[in-house]
Amino acid sequence: MFKEFPEGFLWGGATAANQLEGGFNLGGKGLSTSDMIPYIPKEERDGDNSVHITSEQYNQALNDPTNGNYPKRWGVDFYHRYKEDIALFGEMGFKSFRLSISWPRIFPNGDDLTPNEEGLAFYDAVFDELLKYNIEPVVTLSHYEMPVALIERYNGWTDRRLVDFFVKYAETVFNRYKNKVKYWLTFNEINAIALAPYNAGGLLHDRHENMEQSIYQALHHQFIASALTVKACREIIPGAQIGCMLARLETYPETCNPEDVLKTLQAEQMNFFYTDVQVRGKYPNYMNRFFKENGISLHLEPGDEEILLENTVDFISFSYYMSLVESAGPQGERAPGNLFSGLKNPYLESSDWGWQIDPIGLRVTLNKLYDRYQVPLFVVENGLGAIDTINENGQIEDDYRIDYLRKHFIQMREAIEDGVEVMGYTSWGCIDIISVSTSEVSKRYGFIYVDVDDLGQGTFERSKKKSFNWYKEVIKSNGTNLDG
Repeated sequence: MFKEFPEGFLWGGATAANQLEGGFNLGGKGLSTSDMIPYIPKEERDGDNSVHITSEQYNQALNDPTNGNYPKRWGVDFYHRYKEDIALFGEMGFKSFRLSISWPRIFPNGDDLTPNEEGLAFYDAVFDELLKYNIEPVVTLSHYEMPVALIERYNGWTDRRLVDFFVKYAETVFNRYKNKVKYWLTFNEINAIALAPYNAGGLLHDRHENMEQSIYQALHHQFIASALTVKACREIIPGAQIGCMLARLETYPETCNPEDVLKTLQAEQMNFFYTDVQVRGKYPNYMNRFFKENGISLHLEPGDEEILLENTVDFISFSYYMSLVESAGPQGERAPGNLFSGLKNPYLESSDWGWQIDPIGLRVTLNKLYDRYQVPLFVVENGLGAIDTINENGQIEDDYRIDYLRKHFIQMREAIEDGVEVMGYTSWGCIDIISVSTSEVSKRYGFIYVDVDDLGQGTFERSKKKSFNWYKEVIKSNGTNLDG
């Protein structure tokens, strides 16, 4: 028997609207940036999953009014099946469910004068259904799904006017759902903009002469929008908690060579930069050197520094899938990842997609984050993407997923014993969803199988995997029963 997790620990699952909902042209919704990302067959991938979209590809998608080859437009049809899905989450005993609100479902163009009532009513129904099962919604305001009209009219987050549009959107949903939602996140994996500027910031490479300059200016605007959103949340929903969200990249030096150690320190600083701003409230000194050496000059308006300092987040949420290895020397074999990758670690096993599995790294990263910031932490993304095969009995025996999660839960429990304050854990893709980078569904994470393939063919019917009942027992026992 394992040790119990803290009382009130928020066990649950995590998703994003663009990977889950479907209904891309229903209920008054506008197109999102994710609606433009095509499915990439495995044989056509170039190894870079950073979601780079050219203007030509973007325009082609913009002029295609159908589902076409854009799986995020159909998702897994949560839009019509949310009651069935939430009932399954309730059966598992979820204490929380992380989901995102699709910004263009509320403001179809991003800069609309009034919100779309059909979109607001949809999330009212979803939150009511969750609360019926005593499941706390954990809501991300921006999860790779900004309205594409903001690219057309303003060139994405490089334009300061998006700050006001985003804050208006946030205030609208805070006022609407203030009696239903008390856990909020601002920007999902805010550091993703560095490698996926289109997906995270609405920046198309061929529309920017200096993409690095554009990325960090857009990021500054997101920092300001996030801080003002924190301010609005506290004013509109007293007692609510609002956090930031980081793609955490735990990084090891390849050797004890001091040059490798320094390279690793610098990589970690570039990861901590985003939480330094959102938790400490100011740009760290090491970034001033980075900006100077890379010819980046940020435009700050009067009062920006005060906005950041006065409106820091309540907690840090983060995704953790794998660790990375850095070297200052010759670059050897690299281990693939989603948006980020590092050198292959010979001490670790890999998933079907080559992502290196490192449960101990979760304990390390929880300790590092807590030592640095001393605020509560929330693991809002972690899980195993795998090829699930239905056996002759019509079942999915996903013991590999159970093994992955068990090992990570043990290390999370060890971090809590180390003194780290962990609020909860939401497993990524608790129901099979569309992949963020390749738009495939065959990389499955869920406890719940969805009968659909990469081309959208199937019944979309739901069925339980072996891990469904295992996770149910984990939650029921508050982590003391990890053997099922």
